[in-house]
Amino acid sequence: MAITAADVKALREATGAGMMECKKALTECNGDMAEAEKYLKEKGLAAMAKRSERATTEGRLFIRQNGNKIAVVELTCETDFVANNADFIAVGEKLLDVTFEKGYTKVEADHEAILEPLKVSIRENMKVAKVEVIDVPADASASFYVHSDKKTGAVVVVKGSTADVVKTFAYDCCLHIAAFTPSYTSKKDVPETYVAEQKEIFKAQMDQDEKMAGKPENVKEGILQGKINKHLAEICFEDQMFVKDDKKTVTAKLAEVGKEAGATLSFATAKLFVLGK
Repeated sequence: MAITAADVKALREATGAGMMECKKALTECNGDMAEAEKYLKEKGLAAMAKRSERATTEGRLFIRQNGNKIAVVELTCETDFVANNADFIAVGEKLLDVTFEKGYTKVEADHEAILEPLKVSIRENMKVAKVEVIDVPADASASFYVHSDKKTGAVVVVKGSTADVVKTFAYDCCLHIAAFTPSYTSKKDVPETYVAEQKEIFKAQMDQDEKMAGKPENVKEGILQGKINKHLAEICFEDQMFVKDDKKTVTAKLAEVGKEAGATLSFATAKLFVLGK
């Protein structure tokens, strides 16, 4: 008997089991819906819908470089206990494997298929929340870092040189990003709407400050712009003070490292990854 997409959809809605499992059940049961539902229950694959409603706020980040690609996989679950389970970790590594093998750049059916047996076995809601792949140019140095909690990570790609000093700098930048969690790479990346909102906030604070009342408008404007500049320097990676040299900004350190390597350097990627964000 031919199994239609409508049959699979109906069985999935009735049982909450995964699409591939529903198709397999219908095939095994010759298209008999009742038998397929019974089959899924016996296999422990039914009632997944209820579990899928549970929040998945725990989990791990998995990051790996393979040649000129860096893959990031975010795998979430319900409890920290499961996040530290050896089988959960092994599945995360398999998700990286298939990402590289198939050239995937986002979550695909193969990722879900790899995760499905573990969801059934452990009976906890899990999700492949993110799959992202970052390209590394031929003339670039790349590095990545995952913090000990496995919930925070960073990837940095510095264009212009593959010298060891640049590779070390790229790794240090990963540590910096994980520690200081910048919101943007540079000021040009900050949306104008965000800047405008911050100006309104700072202006309202200044209006409530009695010391500001008697100051000329041009002075107030200068103070306001100063507050904006300071704020942007705090949230933009390139303008933050470098984690291993707090007398220099990241941009200044980039130029210093470039001079040492004999190259003009720039950031191709400087990205923070946080579980659930």
